[in-house]
Amino acid sequence: MAWYEKLTIVVVTVLLMECFAWAAHKYVMHGWGWGWHRSHHEPHDGAFEKNDLYALTFATIVIALFVVGVRWEPLWWFALGITVYGGIYAIVHDMLVHQRFGMRWVPRRGYFKRLHQAHRLHHAVKGKDGGVSFGFLFAPDPARLKRRLSERVDR
Repeated sequence: MAWYEKLTIVVVTVLLMECFAWAAHKYVMHGWGWGWHRSHHEPHDGAFEKNDLYALTFATIVIALFVVGVRWEPLWWFALGITVYGGIYAIVHDMLVHQRFGMRWVPRRGYFKRLHQAHRLHHAVKGKDGGVSFGFLFAPDPARLKRRLSERVDR
């Protein structure tokens, strides 16, 4: 494979992973998989939460993709794209938004502030139903999210 084909697979995979993550978060984690994800929406002690089992599950799948990708090269680059997305997710979601593992920076402007606000609005809803902003790297306008939340409360 040419370098540009490999790069294309990785970049497209990272972008598609945001779509997958949105759907998995909305329909699995806030659906039938709420048993693990609940821990992410409740106060807890310690560095880890039951929700981290999702990361272990996805990591196991990606390791299998890397192994199979040794025989079929495009799959290896696909697995790398998922890994890149996972790394971005860990830094942005776990460290920046949730301030896990010692990170204490709160963004004051720009994209990261918007992302931080959108995710905080996601956590403003108690329970698995009625949430907003299920993506991890795409941040809808916080003002629009606040309106949607207030419309749900007013009903």
